[in-house]
Amino acid sequence: MAIAQSLAPTSSSAARAARPMFRRAALPRVAATGVGATGEPARRLVAAFDPAIPLASAVTPPSGWYTDPEFLRLELDRVFLRGWQAVGHIGQVKNPNDFFTGRLGNVEFVICRDANGKLRAFHNVCRHHASLLACGSGQKTCFQCPYHGWTYGLDGNLLKATRISGIKNFNKNDFGLIPIKVATWGPFVLARFDDFSEDTIHDVVEDEWLGSASELLSRNGIDTSLHHLCRREYVIQCNWKVFCDNYLDGGYHVPYAHGALASGLELQSYETLTYERVSVQRCGSAPAEQEDIDRLGTKATYAFVYPNFMINRYGPWMDTNLAVPLDATRCKVVFDYFLDESLLDDQNFIDRSLKDSEQVQMEDIALCEGVQRGLESPAYSVGRYAPSVEMAMHHFHRLLHADLAG
Repeated sequence: MAIAQSLAPTSSSAARAARPMFRRAALPRVAATGVGATGEPARRLVAAFDPAIPLASAVTPPSGWYTDPEFLRLELDRVFLRGWQAVGHIGQVKNPNDFFTGRLGNVEFVICRDANGKLRAFHNVCRHHASLLACGSGQKTCFQCPYHGWTYGLDGNLLKATRISGIKNFNKNDFGLIPIKVATWGPFVLARFDDFSEDTIHDVVEDEWLGSASELLSRNGIDTSLHHLCRREYVIQCNWKVFCDNYLDGGYHVPYAHGALASGLELQSYETLTYERVSVQRCGSAPAEQEDIDRLGTKATYAFVYPNFMINRYGPWMDTNLAVPLDATRCKVVFDYFLDESLLDDQNFIDRSLKDSEQVQMEDIALCEGVQRGLESPAYSVGRYAPSVEMAMHHFHRLLHADLAG
């Protein structure tokens, strides 16, 4: 399928007008992490990749894309802090007063559900002297700053400002938490850091985030009500794109690195589909040799949602991988596991499945960390694509180039 331009982001001019100081306070500081007087080397690295060259003749992006701190700052500004980003799952904010926190680049955020059940998101920063308000996850009826006690409702309004007698020209309505746009699709919580409008329309979110791939993903059960089972987090000594590239090589590495997994897949059936900002890899599963429930089912679907979210759906199981950059050569990968409710009592199946998944992750971590060390070697500059399998990887690099060059 031909690659199409992504939809232009939408915003509400009325909401921007209502909070003019919020936009001034938040966005310039975010954007400044990526561009400025020192931005030219990063732009030269962007220009070193030509997305117009056909896959069979193309070379990969230069190693600087994976090693240069300034290039990562440009990515944070042009890629991660624009458009919808996956940040969690709805099980984390299932009930009123639930919350969880996160960080992306220099943005600290908190996602919560207020007392009326409305999903909200804010910059997790006190408006008094910039202390972080909340940490981790859990339940709160309000956010109280641990530094000086300023207190905010879960709707973001400032409820209490301590010891401000004598202060002049102060209106507490101007010092609420700075909002972040938030929405959901299926079991996933999404945020965008470049739009302060309050309302979200599901169809618009779906179209902007998934484009024409949304129908295929829905048909494959990705937006169904599976039970969240557990979370695993890995800090990997590699650039976030190394992990994504590994995911997007069309199963190329599977028979060499994942022997146990390869034995359960019919790799000759592997196919890759590309959409506007999504690529989907699909593969049939080998017939199970025993009567036990097969974790892989009859067909495995691997969906990559640009820039850094991966959804793996097979049999009664789904897991997601979110690759969050920590610095130019390290990332945190968050795995969330979901399971059909009918199998929640089958602890043997759960333990075996998690063990199988952990084995694959350990194998991938070793691969990715080895690739990162090679990228940092003076012996490597650019590589080539395998045209019959690495279409999704090339698609990913072209999308990155379009955002970074824009």
